Amino acid sequence: MASHLISIIYYLFGDPKKNSLEHRLFNTISLVNGTLNIFGALGSFYLENFYIIFALNFISGLLLIYMYYLSRVKSIYYALYWPFNLTILIYLSAMWFFNGGSLGGNHYYFIPALVIATILIRDHNIWFLYGFYLLVTTVLYSVEFFQRSWVIPYKSDLDRYLDAGGNYLFVQILTGILIFILARNLNIERKKSDSLLLNVLPESVAEELKRNNHVVPVRYDMVSILFTDMVGFTKLAEKMSAEELVKELDQYFKGFDAISTRHNLEKIKTIGDAYMAVGGLPIPNPTNAIDAVLCGLELQNYMLQMKREREEKNLPAWELRLGIHTGPVVAGVIGTEKFAYDIWGDSVNMASRMESSGIVGEVNISQETYDLVKDFFDIEHRGKVAAKHKGEVDMYLVKAIKKELRYPDHPLKANDEFLKLYMSI
Repeated sequence: MASHLISIIYYLFGDPKKNSLEHRLFNTISLVNGTLNIFGALGSFYLENFYIIFALNFISGLLLIYMYYLSRVKSIYYALYWPFNLTILIYLSAMWFFNGGSLGGNHYYFIPALVIATILIRDHNIWFLYGFYLLVTTVLYSVEFFQRSWVIPYKSDLDRYLDAGGNYLFVQILTGILIFILARNLNIERKKSDSLLLNVLPESVAEELKRNNHVVPVRYDMVSILFTDMVGFTKLAEKMSAEELVKELDQYFKGFDAISTRHNLEKIKTIGDAYMAVGGLPIPNPTNAIDAVLCGLELQNYMLQMKREREEKNLPAWELRLGIHTGPVVAGVIGTEKFAYDIWGDSVNMASRMESSGIVGEVNISQETYDLVKDFFDIEHRGKVAAKHKGEVDMYLVKAIKKELRYPDHPLKANDEFLKLYMSI
């Protein structure tokens, strides 16, 4: 029910993912005010100046509804700022003279009108706006004071009290609606900005940044760093348009993101066709090496499935080179304008060497990672491998979860024995 209601609200006033805060507010306020004016016209039959008041309410309501249409359907709203304000001001000024002036409470309406104008203001001068509203109300009060005959009075004090009370109550309701609209939209904007922040920072780091305006670097004694690289990317990229290339990478990396999250790894960044994720931070855990290897196995399986699907369609496919190393790092946030969460240390270099010197389609791991995961997986010793700036280092290839720790029909699916051993670490 709630999701259905939200869908209706987004349909009427705009989707926060597609429409700015100002756009959604303009849509909401123009529709609400336009609708209220039209209903006000239909409820004015009992008044002495029925035809005039009906025309003012109905015509101004139609104009506001038309502005809503231009904004919501045609996406024209910045250009409507002053037409919108002038429509409201002309309507209120006319009602001032035909509905008892300030004695009938018409001055109350200028308060929400100014609030609306201030909320929607963007590139205009706010002092000019306030001065303009001050000028209009000063002129109205002056005319009423010096030319009282221009204002149509009430027949009795009872009529005046009833109209003033009705106007006051109506303005209270209207102001409440405006506050609700603004609060609702601000909450949506806050959630959207928080969501964007969580797309580039881990949740605990994002909270620290919002709370303290900076993040203290943290040293982690044991994390597992996973690097991947698309094999043949450069050659295939030369044959693809920019749109196709980005679309392809987006599809793959969305899959990578889902797999990394499932195995409790924190995505750090992508650089071109390279992908980097880390287990064991920002919240340390003793199982991060196992998590990283499980993630690596699933990533390679995902790439194999994608390759089969693409070959069936006679489309070129990429393969993946993947390396994992476990060791200490320092993590923190760098930058002020476009900040990024990153890690530093020799462990990062070693993980990169595991990837660049690794075998395509395999999960290549270092000695340090092997020592932590050997009880869980079937692993082959590849031997000594020459790694750039590292000399000869041991490399291992993870083939699958150990037979006794997996389901017979699925080499990547851990059974209860695996989970029991995993939880005991």
